[in-house]
Amino acid sequence: GFRIVAAPPPFPPRIARPTLRPAPSSPAMPPPAEVVVTASKQPVPLIRYPGTITRRTGSPLLPDGSAPAPSDLARLLPVLQTTALGPGRDKLFIRGIADSSFNGTTLSTVSVYLDDVQLSASGPDPGLRLYDMAAEEVMEGPQGTLYGAGSIGGVVRLTSNAPDLVTAGAAVQAGATALTGGAPGGDLATTINLPVVAGRLGLRGVGYLVRDGGYIDDTARGASNVNRTDIAGGRLAGRLLPGDGWRVDASGALQWIHSRDGQYALAGEGTLARRDPLAQPFTGAFRFGRLVINKQWPSGLELTSATGLAAFDTSELFDMTPPGVRPVSTSRADTEKLLASHEMRLSRVLPGGRSWLVGVTLVSDRSVLERSAGVLGMERDVTGVRNLTRAASAFGEATQTFWTRLSITLGGRYTIARVDSEPSQIQRAMPYVKGQRTLRLDPTMAASLRLSTDLALFARHQTGFRTGGLAVARGVGRVANYDPDTISVNEIGLRRLPRSPHALGLTFSASRAHWANIQADLFSRRGQPFTINLGNAEVTALEASLDWAPWRGLTLSGSALYTDNHVTGPIADQSRPDNRRLPDTPPVGGHADLGYRWGGALAPHVGANVTVVGRSVLGTGDLLDVRQGGYALFGAGAGVQRGRVGMTLDLDNLLNAAPDRFAFGNPFGLAARDQRTPARPRSLRIGIASRW
Repeated sequence: GFRIVAAPPPFPPRIARPTLRPAPSSPAMPPPAEVVVTASKQPVPLIRYPGTITRRTGSPLLPDGSAPAPSDLARLLPVLQTTALGPGRDKLFIRGIADSSFNGTTLSTVSVYLDDVQLSASGPDPGLRLYDMAAEEVMEGPQGTLYGAGSIGGVVRLTSNAPDLVTAGAAVQAGATALTGGAPGGDLATTINLPVVAGRLGLRGVGYLVRDGGYIDDTARGASNVNRTDIAGGRLAGRLLPGDGWRVDASGALQWIHSRDGQYALAGEGTLARRDPLAQPFTGAFRFGRLVINKQWPSGLELTSATGLAAFDTSELFDMTPPGVRPVSTSRADTEKLLASHEMRLSRVLPGGRSWLVGVTLVSDRSVLERSAGVLGMERDVTGVRNLTRAASAFGEATQTFWTRLSITLGGRYTIARVDSEPSQIQRAMPYVKGQRTLRLDPTMAASLRLSTDLALFARHQTGFRTGGLAVARGVGRVANYDPDTISVNEIGLRRLPRSPHALGLTFSASRAHWANIQADLFSRRGQPFTINLGNAEVTALEASLDWAPWRGLTLSGSALYTDNHVTGPIADQSRPDNRRLPDTPPVGGHADLGYRWGGALAPHVGANVTVVGRSVLGTGDLLDVRQGGYALFGAGAGVQRGRVGMTLDLDNLLNAAPDRFAFGNPFGLAARDQRTPARPRSLRIGIASRW
């Protein structure tokens, strides 16, 4: 097909500033290409998408110049919130839909996908490093119709660069990082693309090594920079084009994480120090595989079959020794998660913005938690749980246009899910339900009204849910069931896309969520985990984002989020009114980037950024009413590019601030309320990248 667009108007002379014009050798800036949303499981022009979505292209970089994990994107996108336990241990939240600061057996509120396949279902995000990426999309939830259970907050969809079937190539990037008062770190990544049969078969692989230098000292052991983290991983993808519109994609990923110690400090020991009798390491191993078969017909009909398998095993150790007591006691938690999924869908995009989509999904998620505790070297097994969730669902969505400007979208998903559970052992007799069945219908109703070629209004109503299960309960040797929770969201917004390279792009939206029977993983004052249905919450959110290139070479982008929430339930109702809040949801947050790029042989560029995070609390109720957040971090960078070689210099946390990002590190010291996770000190990274 062909698409004819109007040429952009001439550059307005009133904005042109001669002192900032690029060199004559700089190529002309092309008109902006039409942005297409792929997270909707069919190509939808962004101007017509009836919902709030954030889309970034290319491999993202943090303000310090390094490649992030999905949870690190919260630094760049205020709509995302996260905990700060460390790589492989962080939970993701979207638009203030946050259940708990602690990891447990409940389904995640955010579903993370890599190339059509889900990476995990319950617990923390595996922390896969985002090297060699084509795009990242954050769809605000719930997304129950398209993505099913566990997407009540939204979906983060990551798209990797597909193999190039024509041209061979490679790239390498490396960086060295220095920390103020901490240990040095570094990163190295290489990408190779190899066409095996030109135009038919190709392979693409990426491998990386990352060391995050530590910066927290332990005064009891006389150890410095104890929280060092090492990450190693890689991905391999293959693409086959058999012909007649068929495409076969297969890929796999491996990643290992080892953190020598916790990421937290104690208030009484100094800004970047704590006092513990032993190290508290964390290890994580992630494995992933996918097979996607796609067929496209000339009529616009498209068939997609996506099958995936993801496994994530973790082990973490905590010191549970009371102050001044010997011998040392420890608590260990080991988890094994295995997620198998298959989806088959049929879709068609028709002229005039019309489209439809139908599909079926099968999911099997096995989650095992094993625990031990006791005097060091003499630990005994304590009660853990095993949950096996199997779900089948059918879904569909259709969009119809009226008078060429109005698009109406209707859809729904019907899900049948069963959770079979059992404790690893039981120390006392108690009733529990081994199998729980859930039947659920999640509808979608949305509309988009195109006011002009670059301006549109949208509105959306959608619902979602999470299945229940079995979890460790209050007390020792106890288990208990927790029930499904549900959410419904109404939102309305305005989107303006830039019609020319120097026009302003703007999005604004407002939403209201009702979250019922909230599942939450919590800890008691003695540091023992338990899971309950916390109560209900009302969440209001306002958000805005802009992109602007006022003149050639200068870019400005920013986004901001305001949220307000109120929780009612057994725990919230027993606390003061100002303690009845969801965790990790600051009322305000924002991020802005300013950059300028010159032309010429070296193409130098400079930039600055700022991240603002408002105050939040560790959790609902008096015990968890611990303040965190309330800070701003500044960064700056510069670089040059000559041919295929580039060099960068990035400074992060310019003011060397040490705010408390997250008020938790060890559950057995939670009652003291003196734990804090400081921001990483001022860092300087020198990077080099080359491609050929």
